[in-house]
Amino acid sequence: MHSEREWPPLEPVRTGIKGRCPRCGNGHLFQGFLTLRPECEACGLDYSFADPADGPAFFIMMFACIPSTIFALWLQINYEPAWWVHFLTTVPLMLLTCVPPLRPVKGWLVASQYFHKAQEGTIDRDWMENRS
Repeated sequence: MHSEREWPPLEPVRTGIKGRCPRCGNGHLFQGFLTLRPECEACGLDYSFADPADGPAFFIMMFACIPSTIFALWLQINYEPAWWVHFLTTVPLMLLTCVPPLRPVKGWLVASQYFHKAQEGTIDRDWMENRS
């Protein structure tokens, strides 16, 4: 196994969006569409540290779902089209703006967690004792 010092820091945006390992940049991050692999097949990095939770869904909702929903409402209010017009315009717009970005955004968040060494918060008990 390689030590941490042997790996140069890689930009989270580049590795994450491509779905590559945040440590080596060669291995794959995903197995399937959104399922993370247990570890990198190239360098052996354990991906158990990764927990993007609802982050990808939140970003997609804020920057894709809401604007496409506003478009659907605007179309309905201004033109009152038949249901098939919504089916041909709004449904593809929502699908194309909401589903494909999920994987790159999740990859970016996982790579950012690795790059910034993010972890669950802990209380430093020594610091708390010295403070009082």
